[in-house]
Amino acid sequence: MVAARAGQKRRLVRLSAFFSLFAVVALAGIPAYVAPASGEAAAVFVKKIPSRYRDWRFVSVAREEAPLDDIRVILGNDIAIKAYREAKLPFPDGAILTRLAYRYEPSEENNASFGRQQSFVAGHPKNGVQFMVKNSKKYAATGGWGYAQFNDGTAVDDSLLEPCYPCHQAVKSRDFVFTRYAP
Repeated sequence: MVAARAGQKRRLVRLSAFFSLFAVVALAGIPAYVAPASGEAAAVFVKKIPSRYRDWRFVSVAREEAPLDDIRVILGNDIAIKAYREAKLPFPDGAILTRLAYRYEPSEENNASFGRQQSFVAGHPKNGVQFMVKNSKKYAATGGWGYAQFNDGTAVDDSLLEPCYPCHQAVKSRDFVFTRYAP
């Protein structure tokens, strides 16, 4: 029963995130992703988790307020890190960024040491792991980036990724990447 409730809660969080992104896209007047006129859908979604991504280097950290309400760590592979350090835009093909999200939780242990409520830490993982993979030819229809999200090692349905590119168009001048490098 507890597992069923946890699964239901995860689905509600994912749907909330999806509809929040959809609302941002709709309210901002950003055009939705449209498949190429040839009638063939572009391959814009990544279906395989990049190997050893947990060994990649730190890019930055971000805090998202409700409804996502999480703390995020952004990691990059060697190609992405080199591009960040050299301020090279657009990112070269082969660059991969990943977003790990965690519950934003107070640390009772730390707060007890400090004598007040001031310390927050990453709690349990949430909203899966997301990737952006740069391949300017394969993902030309989406600014050269392929998008992915995996929940418990399984790729999410493509429909949940459709808001990715329209949302990232807001930072087209930074090659569709929101996260700035934190040296």
